[in-house]
Amino acid sequence: MSDRISAGEDMPWCRGAGREDAVARLVALDFRGELATEHARAVAQALGVSLRTVWNWLAVARREGRLSARTPSRVGVTLDLRARLAVWGGNVAAVHRELAAEAAASGEPGSVPSLRTLQRAVRQDLSVGERAGLKGGEAARRRYDVYGKRPPTHRNACWEGDHKRIPVRVGLDGAAVCPWVTWFIDVASKVIVGVAVTPHQPARDAVLAALRAGISRMEPYGPFGGLPGRVRVDRGKDFLSKAVSRALGAFAVPVDDLPAYKPYRKGTIEALNGAVEEMLLVSLPGYTRRARPAEAYRPDPVEDLLPYADFVKVLLDWVAWWNTEHRPRGLTGDRTPAQAWDADPTLIEDVPEERLAFFALEDDGRIRKITTNGVSWRRRAYIAHWMAGHVGTKVRLRYLPHFDGRIEVFSTEGGGRHLGSAYLAEAATSAQRRALSRVRESRARALKADLKAAEKLRRTRYTATTTAAAPDRRRTETASEAEAEIFRAQAVDLAARALPDLIPPREPPAGWARPRPVPAARPQPEAAPDTPAAGDGADTEPGSGSKE
Repeated sequence: MSDRISAGEDMPWCRGAGREDAVARLVALDFRGELATEHARAVAQALGVSLRTVWNWLAVARREGRLSARTPSRVGVTLDLRARLAVWGGNVAAVHRELAAEAAASGEPGSVPSLRTLQRAVRQDLSVGERAGLKGGEAARRRYDVYGKRPPTHRNACWEGDHKRIPVRVGLDGAAVCPWVTWFIDVASKVIVGVAVTPHQPARDAVLAALRAGISRMEPYGPFGGLPGRVRVDRGKDFLSKAVSRALGAFAVPVDDLPAYKPYRKGTIEALNGAVEEMLLVSLPGYTRRARPAEAYRPDPVEDLLPYADFVKVLLDWVAWWNTEHRPRGLTGDRTPAQAWDADPTLIEDVPEERLAFFALEDDGRIRKITTNGVSWRRRAYIAHWMAGHVGTKVRLRYLPHFDGRIEVFSTEGGGRHLGSAYLAEAATSAQRRALSRVRESRARALKADLKAAEKLRRTRYTATTTAAAPDRRRTETASEAEAEIFRAQAVDLAARALPDLIPPREPPAGWARPRPVPAARPQPEAAPDTPAAGDGADTEPGSGSKE
């Protein structure tokens, strides 16, 4: 190390315990009179500084009794400063301008540190993740966190499940929709065990269908599956519904309710959500996140989109490719998920198909009877050919959540034997359903237009101003326009047009109790002026002479 390094330019690793121990040793040798140049040179070589720096350290220790470097005073990030940084999105310059303005208003302009000093304090007191969080929120801060990995487990030890909105527009009944996929993946082998697709936001029926496909190992779902040891989800109301917990609880499978907005707690399924978009969805027609030129976005027409059924087939083919051909980085030995599954010797717990046949069905707990019209459920009649000859039989119904086209009928005797399926008696045709959808859509568009028009009438807009002056209204109403609109509003108001005395009320029925009429007070006769009042000594009858 060059001798040009002075005491004020000592390296960071020379500060702290290394310098303190070395200087303490030199002070002790100097006190005993044993200090020599070779001692100082050995310290300089060990700490990577010059010999002059060591002698300066020793001089400071003799003069001030200080063994370490002086800690310079600096500006720290206080709680108030952190709050200001959060308000300004981590903009230190904006916070400095605000502090300078407040200090100038209070008459103390010199109390605010310089911008460089404030920036240096923020860099020293706040980590990179904290500064990113002040600017971009929790998602930005989380990119700088360190996450560990769970220890490796065996197949079916844990499944992770999630919903994903597919950013691809597909055609369904003449309209474009963005479907959703609900799937479960085995954490140990990265095998996708169960998949369910819905053309709209899924509910608990999609979760139950995906679980049913994951547990069953029969065609067309196998060969992967079986009962999982536990299932991890992230507080989704569909995954935590009573139907799902009851279905999994019947097989003693616990559900881990992970904290919300923490995707790293179930990283396997989140990695799958990102992989399907990068590997498959980006290449499909109707992909909504495709890069486009500026001001040139035009959605693909419905005729050019994939039909819903074709999209489901493409997605299931990709799932089969993932399981049998893709080699995820998380698997050792450069194996596919299917190879990792087959190489695991863990015993698979299968469930008999007769128990899984009604895995996703719910039971309302009511007992009904088969009548000549079939079975009544939700004020609708359901019939089936096997009901002939069973009128009067008591039954219980089970149904798929959010689907009323078919129900399963069970007997109340003999352990709840399954009698058969029943279908809605009066189901509309496909043409009727399409016409009904068009009517509902036209009504929704008309209501939307009415609400927009009403919002324009309620909202008052003003012109832009460039000076500190009151803005002007964009539209000026005339007196005749205002009177006409007020008149139209009063004409529509039925309460204002009502005439309460036009039709008199009818007489109440004779059987109703009526209030008794209050009797009128009897008028008291006035006394004559010459007639003596009672109690003043008059004991003669009227018209008789006075008694001597």
